[in-house]
Amino acid sequence: MDRAAAYPRLVADVGGTHARFAWLAEPQAGLSCMTTYRVAEHAGLREAIEHYLQSQGLPRPACAAVGIANPVTADRVHMTNHDWSFSISELQRLLGLERLVVLNDFTALALALPLLGADERRQVGGGTAVAAAPIALLGPGTGLGVSGLVPVPGGGWVPLTGEGGHVTLSAADEREDAVLALLRRRFGHVSAERALSGPGLANLYQAVCELAGKQASPLDAPAITQAALRHADPHCVAALELFCAFLGTVAGNLALTLGARAGVYIGGGIVPRLGEWFDGSSFRERFEAKGRFREYLEGIPTWVILAESPGLRGAAQALDLPG
Repeated sequence: MDRAAAYPRLVADVGGTHARFAWLAEPQAGLSCMTTYRVAEHAGLREAIEHYLQSQGLPRPACAAVGIANPVTADRVHMTNHDWSFSISELQRLLGLERLVVLNDFTALALALPLLGADERRQVGGGTAVAAAPIALLGPGTGLGVSGLVPVPGGGWVPLTGEGGHVTLSAADEREDAVLALLRRRFGHVSAERALSGPGLANLYQAVCELAGKQASPLDAPAITQAALRHADPHCVAALELFCAFLGTVAGNLALTLGARAGVYIGGGIVPRLGEWFDGSSFRERFEAKGRFREYLEGIPTWVILAESPGLRGAAQALDLPG
């Protein structure tokens, strides 16, 4: 297929809460017609796409790429944190597409990292990126996404596809041991996502309250975050502090696993909203607290992604990859 002719293109970034769409009219054109819907407002991905095209007055695209918060291992996709389910081949046929690429949303986000400008990320802590080294990516939102980029000799990157958000979460002190014991009693296996996500922050808050002998209020992640940032509730503050510490532990583990000396990026819908509070949290200290490898991690920069909907840019990049 002549990919230069495969325009216009639709790109999407689908999470457990929101689905974002954008349009590429022609080569070298920027993203346009960017729109966000709540996934609960639509019966499925096809219905959301049809609504997007109709509401924006757009023609049928030639190609589409969808980053979705889910493993993509076969033709059938069942979302982990929502009830959307679809066949990739059937969706391509029903939409009349020449090409449809469906990939994990954090794989798509990873593809966007080299495109970020200096004003689209904020460094937390020290460290300097090493050229031609791997890049790590993680981000708490509705779930916990994890990916990265591995450099290719001669230039370019290969994005990683995995489910690192479901690794076993570990404790660094006795207090965290107690919190994980409560979560283990509730869930059995305590993955990183059980603490590092919107529902995970609520889990941490409930555990903090239980350890303090206090009845937890029915608060969701945004309410817990706002109360913590205003210092309005000490239990919300404690929960958010635990969240940042656990995130530092998991980010440090990922950096060591990938040898991510080109840096670690933090995306998702939670951390960018914390602003300077996050900078002053224990995230970076916990990131570096790896015993004999503290010096190694001190040299690795960590950035919070500030760009708006960067996953859409990555999805657009995915259409130009081989395959």
